[in-house]
Amino acid sequence: MINLKISRDEAKKAIDTIVRYLEPNEGELREGLIDTPERVVKSWEEIFTGYSLEAEKVLESTFNAEGYDGIVLLKDIEYHSTCEHHLLPFKGKAHVAYIPVERIVGISKLARLVELHTKKLQNQERITKGIADDLENILSPLGCAVIVEGSHGCMTCRGVKKQNAIMTTSAMRGVFFEKSDARAELMQLIQGN
Repeated sequence: MINLKISRDEAKKAIDTIVRYLEPNEGELREGLIDTPERVVKSWEEIFTGYSLEAEKVLESTFNAEGYDGIVLLKDIEYHSTCEHHLLPFKGKAHVAYIPVERIVGISKLARLVELHTKKLQNQERITKGIADDLENILSPLGCAVIVEGSHGCMTCRGVKKQNAIMTTSAMRGVFFEKSDARAELMQLIQGN
């Protein structure tokens, strides 16, 4: 996760520069800002843990599907991410589904896969595509589907300031792309109808 070519002290110095830029009329930093560079670097080491995860390891432990060939859906997976364009947070929920062929994966692994993709500097489209790519490449299901909903700080606290705007992205693969009845069943399960 950590760029070894840049030391922790260099990262803290960069944050110190930004803090001083934002507080241009302050001579010495006030008490609440003195340790901000250390706190920011420490929080980023936690927030950006996705860089240290690998999808193959997250999804490596599978189980015999025992003939199950229906939809496996984990819905309403909360996530927090950071927009790569403005370094502002965005958050929402993801719905991840697949139809197994021979192997299933523990449901917590689906949530971990979402974390792998969201705990990086990101955009929502890449998150959606990346989760679907990993499911398709590692599990080889009959189909997989990923729907991600997000509220973006770059829209809510700056710019157009639209508080209730929700962005939705989707990736449909295999039978979810090819068959409208599979998509319809998935949407019914997600909506709870």
